[in-house]
Amino acid sequence: MLANHNTPVHSLSKKGNDTKTALIRSGVELMTTYGYISSNIETILKKVGVPKGSFYYYFKSKEEFGRAIIASYDSFFAYKLDKHLTNELINSPLSRIFAFYEDAKQSMAKYDFNRGCLIGELIQEESLLPDGYKLILEQILENWQAKIEKCLLLAQKLGDIASDYNCKELAEFFWIGWEGAVTRSKLIKKSTPMDIFIKLFLNSISK
Repeated sequence: MLANHNTPVHSLSKKGNDTKTALIRSGVELMTTYGYISSNIETILKKVGVPKGSFYYYFKSKEEFGRAIIASYDSFFAYKLDKHLTNELINSPLSRIFAFYEDAKQSMAKYDFNRGCLIGELIQEESLLPDGYKLILEQILENWQAKIEKCLLLAQKLGDIASDYNCKELAEFFWIGWEGAVTRSKLIKKSTPMDIFIKLFLNSISK
């Protein structure tokens, strides 16, 4: 389709970027609620107000769309982690982890615990996901673990946790427990599992 001569090219480009962003945002919302398999492209298109033909202008397939959604979610979540775990206004590294938990809990409560962690949702569907997704999910979790590990190492350096703890293993343990707690909180529609997990995790490693 030819652009109207009175319409600046950059305006068309911005509109296209806005549409793509809206599709990804709607996809994140749907997939954190229903997962990948049950998320229907038509539902996303209807919400955004985009015809099906236009969707395939931005994404070749649901698989490619899913990858874009995962990348967007990872970027958002990594930012949230860094915001808390590297917050020098909070002196205690363990308190920074607690601040992350409080933020995550508030975010889930905002949506009445209907939306969980996208990565956790996809892990539960691992055997049904497209080729390559498993590696992407594992790499994302490893990156998140590295952020927690760095925070724990700082806590260790400051003497907040014992020097003989393996912070790499503790970070992996954190995410194993965290994803389970988030999933169960979504199931029962309240934060109790997350509250229990963070309390026991921090109490068990604190001096």
